[in-house]
Amino acid sequence: MVVTMTTIATLPPAKVSEARERLLTTATQIFYAEGINTVGVDRIVSDASVTRATFYRHFPSKQDLVLAYLQKVHDAIEARQVTLAAAHESADVLKAIGEDIAAQLGQPGFRGCAFINAASEFEDGDGPIRQAVAAHRGWFLGVVRDAFVAAGHGSPGPAAEHFVMLRDGAMVGGHLGDSAVAAETFRRGVDGLLRSGDGRFGERR
Repeated sequence: MVVTMTTIATLPPAKVSEARERLLTTATQIFYAEGINTVGVDRIVSDASVTRATFYRHFPSKQDLVLAYLQKVHDAIEARQVTLAAAHESADVLKAIGEDIAAQLGQPGFRGCAFINAASEFEDGDGPIRQAVAAHRGWFLGVVRDAFVAAGHGSPGPAAEHFVMLRDGAMVGGHLGDSAVAAETFRRGVDGLLRSGDGRFGERR
């Protein structure tokens, strides 16, 4: 199974520097923990220990920083999928993806899916933030569909859509409710999807 490297956001040319990385790392931590629209540039600048001039030299606007944040989160998720694909037989990658998601729900500081959270703060479906969210979700759906194909599922497209829906619910439930219950419910849902396929996982029901 091959995970295709993707770019989900249109960003200005990056001026690579230690200050930029510090700004982006700081923003990533704060945006995920506290939200995006509640945090201003001054807070990011202060916590990253840089000047406003340094900020705007690297990010012409806060929107550019938000897009860079989403790209950074996407890259981390993508790297995890590459690792999972390399560590498992093709037929077992889907189960590994499911276990990885379930394990995230109980992690300290877990606040759900960064992309779902971002989408909830930006209403313009045609705006660059929501477009980046849509690009990430389209990519992830493709990864899951390929994993169902590799697992021998008879209906990989619908199964992948069902998996992503279960994942979305688990992410929200894991944040707002009992993370252990959300993880176990998600695991049962994934097992049910695998059993419903043809071939390796038995007959479709």
